[in-house]
Amino acid sequence: MESRPRKLLDQVRDAIRLKHYSYRTEQSYVGWIRRYILFHNKRHPKEMGSAEVEAFLTHLAVEGHVSASTQNQAFSALLFLYRNVLNQELGVLDTVRAKRSNYLPTVLTKGEVRSILQNLSGVHGLVIRVLYGSGLRLSEGLSLRIKDLDFAQRQIVARDTKGNESRVTMLPDSLVESLQAHLHKVKRLHQLDLDQGYGSVYLPFALERKHPHADRAWIWQFVFPSTGRSRDPRSGAIRRHHLHESGVQKALKQAVRASGIAKRIGCHTFRHSFATHLLEDGYDIRTVQELLGHKDVKTTMIYTHVLN
Repeated sequence: MESRPRKLLDQVRDAIRLKHYSYRTEQSYVGWIRRYILFHNKRHPKEMGSAEVEAFLTHLAVEGHVSASTQNQAFSALLFLYRNVLNQELGVLDTVRAKRSNYLPTVLTKGEVRSILQNLSGVHGLVIRVLYGSGLRLSEGLSLRIKDLDFAQRQIVARDTKGNESRVTMLPDSLVESLQAHLHKVKRLHQLDLDQGYGSVYLPFALERKHPHADRAWIWQFVFPSTGRSRDPRSGAIRRHHLHESGVQKALKQAVRASGIAKRIGCHTFRHSFATHLLEDGYDIRTVQELLGHKDVKTTMIYTHVLN
């Protein structure tokens, strides 16, 4: 008896995992492909092509009022589908492009930063302090491993960031004592997991293959582990992942409310504030560019406009 062919979205997942894309990318791409199929009344994508992709992307821009980055994400998902799953080329697309926003990022004064941090405590407060002290994105901060903290050199290595590259940023003296005390607790938690037969952590595919037992090593554990173990949605293994972004975001929202600051503030605001305050203190724009990991200095230049 012949086995039934795998469903299209399962084929998409297989192709994404073969390329070792992140689980977040997998969820995003599958979601956009599903929306594309539903938009065209459940027609199979192999029966469609450039015209249908153009219609969907134009709909997102005109009717959905999505941002340029959101539209680009949808396009990337559909491009992946046609190239890597259906083996079809889309060709040149003539679609209405979503407008790029020109708004200036929200930046806090140093006093406002202190006010918010005073209303944050525990591990969530420490996460926000790390973001402000090093300019990391929230996803980068939560993905930090023990080996990424260099207390001797006062450096943090942010790995597998946008563009799948690594960069070095600063680890302020003011964070050293708090982080070391935090890691003391994390190490006890990891030892407890090991004693109970767990202690494994997710590793990128290449590392897992090269170092089969590294997933239980202390240096590979997350700096900010979750409070409980969970099942890995891909491998099915029971592991302790890092903290979820939503918990940090919720704690920050409460702290902002308590501080009474009337600005639209999120975790990324502390990255913006980090860059702006460095420029205020006389740091060179190229140095700030490297610390933030921007490929083009024009991206970093927006903070000079904020200062002006």
